Amino acid sequence: MQMQIQCGAAPKIAAPFGGLAELFHILTSFLCIFSAAPSSFTTFPRSSAASQWRHQLRRFLCYGSEGNVFTARDQGRISLNNAEALLSCLQEEEDGAEVVEEIRRFVQEGRVVRLDPSFFALALCSQHSKRKTREAAFKALKELCRDPAHLFAVVQYKKELREGMKCGIWGRALRTAVSDWYNKQDPMVLAAAVTRCKQREGWSHKDLLRLSHTKPSKEAVALISKYVTKGWTEVQAFYADKENSEEVVKVLSYLEAVEKVKHSCDETEVINLIGEHKLEMEQLLTQHLQSKQVWRALLNDMPLHSVLKILGRMTANEVLEPRSSTTQSLCERIRNEDTLKKENIHPFSIFLAMENYKRGHQGYLGRTKWEPNNCILKALESAFYSSFMNVEPVGKRFLVAVDVSMSLIDILLGTSVNTPVAAAAAAITMIFARTEADTHVLVFSDGAVVPCPLSPQMTLADVAAKLGTNSSGDTDCSLPITWATENGKCVDVFIILTNNPVGTLTTSPVESLKKYRQTTGVHSKLVVCGLTSTGNAITDTEDRGLLSMCGFDLGTLTVIRNFSQDLI
Repeated sequence: MQMQIQCGAAPKIAAPFGGLAELFHILTSFLCIFSAAPSSFTTFPRSSAASQWRHQLRRFLCYGSEGNVFTARDQGRISLNNAEALLSCLQEEEDGAEVVEEIRRFVQEGRVVRLDPSFFALALCSQHSKRKTREAAFKALKELCRDPAHLFAVVQYKKELREGMKCGIWGRALRTAVSDWYNKQDPMVLAAAVTRCKQREGWSHKDLLRLSHTKPSKEAVALISKYVTKGWTEVQAFYADKENSEEVVKVLSYLEAVEKVKHSCDETEVINLIGEHKLEMEQLLTQHLQSKQVWRALLNDMPLHSVLKILGRMTANEVLEPRSSTTQSLCERIRNEDTLKKENIHPFSIFLAMENYKRGHQGYLGRTKWEPNNCILKALESAFYSSFMNVEPVGKRFLVAVDVSMSLIDILLGTSVNTPVAAAAAAITMIFARTEADTHVLVFSDGAVVPCPLSPQMTLADVAAKLGTNSSGDTDCSLPITWATENGKCVDVFIILTNNPVGTLTTSPVESLKKYRQTTGVHSKLVVCGLTSTGNAITDTEDRGLLSMCGFDLGTLTVIRNFSQDLI
């Protein structure tokens, strides 16, 4: 079946160069070399062992695997079997402190997709034979564990790494690090944390305070410690007749509100406590969450990224009703550019929320159903376009090619919602086209490649319609690279979006990429995204310039960003 595409005439891929065309091609190749960023000259295929370990370590920190395959779905528990490069780097470095610094930098710069690999690496470094490495790891623990769940994760990984050994994990260094974590928190922040996240990974705050022998550095922390270990009744009795500082009074008032809400059946009282003390959903009882008014009170101060995940549920439960003041207020908040910027909401997060809300049901069985509110849908679409300001350009030359050899009605793998591939491909393409100054967009299918330039005025629906051509034939992912070679296009990163399983492609693009590098002198990189794939990599794992993606989620964009900057 011949491909029918509305985006323009298809160029002939196999046309030989000659005459003026050949001269133009040679000149373009020189331009590609001289305009390439310095990092483009990295020799990907044959790197030194040390450099290879470092890139594998960064990949491990980024997404929990040292290989060149990223899977959008969480791959489960991290263990030493996943961390060969981490162990190699720790053996290579004299003290390992540089490895700890790499962990700290990756987490603080927001370059990790999942935090678990970094916490595992931190736990491993904290048990290193060199004292300097251990000290660096425990210092980083205080900086990186911003939430109790993070602290519990590191302690649990330390326990797992000590399994089978005769010694325990609670040496002086860990006791000091855990004590410092509690003592150096702002008391009000700590009070909220210990009442919101009480236990994880089989550990509780009571366990950590007891095992670390924490000696509170100030009275407000002593109050929280007593509350965790002894309970509210003993705290009340101890502080009832004392002259307390202003800080202690504030913490007492907050903990009293938490206790009141735990025993209250009065809807009005619960709403007032939420409003006055900024209580969160995790601090309430299940019965409280059956009240529409309670949910409306929670929505006022709930982070926007959390709100986006529950829009359908709130509509189904009639918390968000058509033309209500709550709905109007929420829509204004979703559209507000200052809010989007402050909370750093990514356009792909809004896209997923919009697709989920548009469906009108939740889960594979669709037990929770709602009628999508048009006001909310319009607010989400407006926020989608506004949030492009939150995407920091990488500054590379991209070519994004969408495979239309098969129908794009399949469901995107890796997200918590059933997202059609066509809509996802449109959103991904728009993100690159609107944020990167030098981006080529193509569609390709069985022997034909068609440029699809996107204008800033195009909506998501416009882009989806332009890309959503239904064709047939084999998927040949080498076509976009061949097109770039024959048309003298300078490309740092090729991104190929296909709904075919990555491991079943009939033609590998690796040889075409090697030819492109030789022809242009640019050591381009290649990302093949199998949007519906659970398969394996393309090939040639020795080449650091190749990356396979199975499924697509918000984390995938972080991986592509790191990969484009030669960090992984």
